[in-house]
Amino acid sequence: MTKILITEFINQNSLENLNKKFDVNYDEKLCEDEKEIIKIIGDYDGLIVRNKTQVNLDILKNAFKLKFIGRLGVGLDNIDTEYCKNKNIHVQPATGMNADSVAEYVVSSSMSLIKKIPMFHNGTIKGEWPRTTIKSIEVKQKYLGIIGFGTIGKKVAEYSSKNGLKILAYDPYVKEINNKEIDAKLSSLNEIYEKSDIISIHLPLTDETKNMINKSSFSQMKNKPIIINTSRGGIVNESDLIEAYHKNIISGFALDVFEKEPIESEFYNKIKPGMNCILTPHISGVTTESNIRVSNFIVKKITDFFS
Repeated sequence: MTKILITEFINQNSLENLNKKFDVNYDEKLCEDEKEIIKIIGDYDGLIVRNKTQVNLDILKNAFKLKFIGRLGVGLDNIDTEYCKNKNIHVQPATGMNADSVAEYVVSSSMSLIKKIPMFHNGTIKGEWPRTTIKSIEVKQKYLGIIGFGTIGKKVAEYSSKNGLKILAYDPYVKEINNKEIDAKLSSLNEIYEKSDIISIHLPLTDETKNMINKSSFSQMKNKPIIINTSRGGIVNESDLIEAYHKNIISGFALDVFEKEPIESEFYNKIKPGMNCILTPHISGVTTESNIRVSNFIVKKITDFFS
């Protein structure tokens, strides 16, 4: 019987459907024990992971029977895809299944930060009543720059254009925008930096994109934008981001992803009460609904593959 290993959390109903067809070993904490994965992976035909499991060379060299890797999410930077390609191991992300969840996170974060709600909240609970000392603005007719215009970037544009934002989109792989529901203009990175009031990042982490948003990028930003990163930590240089905030080059930021997860004291010690920022533990794409969609999608794909 085909054997499937699952090392991170999956929707329970999807798991039950998988159990009907395969011999499944499910341990959502196994992602924390690479040595154990290396020890047992040789027995399995399929592997299902999220982003914590590092499917690296050490694991893959011991995966003698492995034919399929399902990723309960989108990014593939935790999987050695080149090795998988060479060994004919099919790698399947759940493309598009959490796009609505991430888009809602971006929209709600941008609204909160441009209204400076974290600052108002902090002042109010301290008894300061900062009704006139903190100024906020409206989003209508402001510029939203989207860096990376794939499935999620387009969904963010669709949501945001309905709120009256003007959309600038950068993606070297997109030549034109054909979706009539999205009023967006393809732009250069420089134009996004210069014009945007909000910048949202939707890129994979690669050698090319690592530290892509850095001191040089911030120096080009004219409108003190809000920075939102829901893609991968490491694309935004965190030290440069904090410095840009304290120098009033940007007016706030929302980070759902970090270079090191969980975040370490070196980073969170730089975050002070009263800053206009939102920090969340890599949850923008994880909702009850998206978990069901992602899990069902991968279960169908792995079932079809082995059928």
